[in-house]
Amino acid sequence: MIQGTHVHALDVVFLKRFSLLLAFLAAVGVGLILAAHHLNATMAHPADPTITRNTDNRIAPIGEVYAGATGAAQQAAAAQAAQAAAAANVPFGGRTDGAEIFNNGPCTACHTGGVGGAPKLDATGIGARVASQGIDELIKKAIAGFTGSTGTMPPRGGVAGLTDDQIKATVEYMVAQSKK
Repeated sequence: MIQGTHVHALDVVFLKRFSLLLAFLAAVGVGLILAAHHLNATMAHPADPTITRNTDNRIAPIGEVYAGATGAAQQAAAAQAAQAAAAANVPFGGRTDGAEIFNNGPCTACHTGGVGGAPKLDATGIGARVASQGIDELIKKAIAGFTGSTGTMPPRGGVAGLTDDQIKATVEYMVAQSKK
């Protein structure tokens, strides 16, 4: 029995010390958690620009309301700004040089080689189309697009920003080249 009590007394001492160690470690853990929480609350966190942009886009107004004389002036200014922005996005700076648009735009890709049934710049291609349909019809088809038996012409040659005047100048240039 003496041995059993002696072992029991050692177990009690061990359990007391081990319990104190566990309590100390738990207190250190709680202290570290509180310190981390305090540091996190006091530090400034930079905003993620992607999240900020997405939030701004999500809460941006859908439209504007114009009322009275002030509203009319704001509406006129907004229309003028929209027109200026649209003009700034016109390909070729809004120039109506048919040769420039044909040679540097999408036209030359199909009409030089007759890709997809596009009429070439010769008497049997564009020249024949002008003779049978007239230049006004060709301009109309170039603006609106056209699907024929040999292929498809996308509206405005696939460049939605081209103006009607630019398309007209380009078709007139192509017709002139077909007569050479």
